[in-house]
Amino acid sequence: MSHDFPPGSVWLVGAGPGDPDLLTRKAERLLAAAEIVFYDALVGAGVLALIPEATETVSVGKRSGRHSKDQVSINVLIATAAKAGKRVVRLKGGDPSIFGRSTEELEHLAAHGITVRICPGITAASAAAASGGASLTLRGLARKLTFVTAHARAGEALDLDWTALAAPDATLAVYMGRAAAAEVARNLIAAGRAPETPVMVAVNVSLPTERILRGRLSALAFLVETISDHDPSLLLIGEAIAASSVGENGTNRAERPQLATSS
Repeated sequence: MSHDFPPGSVWLVGAGPGDPDLLTRKAERLLAAAEIVFYDALVGAGVLALIPEATETVSVGKRSGRHSKDQVSINVLIATAAKAGKRVVRLKGGDPSIFGRSTEELEHLAAHGITVRICPGITAASAAAASGGASLTLRGLARKLTFVTAHARAGEALDLDWTALAAPDATLAVYMGRAAAAEVARNLIAAGRAPETPVMVAVNVSLPTERILRGRLSALAFLVETISDHDPSLLLIGEAIAASSVGENGTNRAERPQLATSS
């Protein structure tokens, strides 16, 4: 057994965007060594299939409006399993440290004297850019990359610094952005971002059902109309998205709104 995964310890493991081929070798090794795996709703079926049949698996999935377990309960479940001497993996979609609520789990486990480590994963923004043939940064056009989440409590407006986010030399990645797309576009334009700023909407990133939609910021609300509430969606906004979105024939694929389906 690996020296870095003794009984009674916990690993927070990034499952990546869903495609098992995008799982790190370390994550795969930890899954093979675990005795119990607590996994999120956004973990791809292909990744879950890599877990040995003899390993206990527990769904603690949290999706917008549908929480099977609250965070406090998840903390207790993980700690209880570790205290029982099990090798525990907490499997999270994407990267555990990017909108994964890792801090709550790390603090709870540390307070109970449980050894916990993090295995990073590929985050959705990186996977979306790769699927769309785009770069998240570009010299002279996109010197900054900002990750934000569009998830807010029901009835509450997004509490974001729209002036800072509207900087023309930045790429903006908006996680869980489908429902708030219209609000995001409206606030960015009001804060000075050009309406013609290129956008890319990535749906079910890296999965067989993946879709890539392209257009302009002013049409963002229209672009997301066909996306289901249940399909994880990410918004990429900025000049770099268009400048590097070049097709096989060398033409710029972002010159006009279009829909592409990737596998």
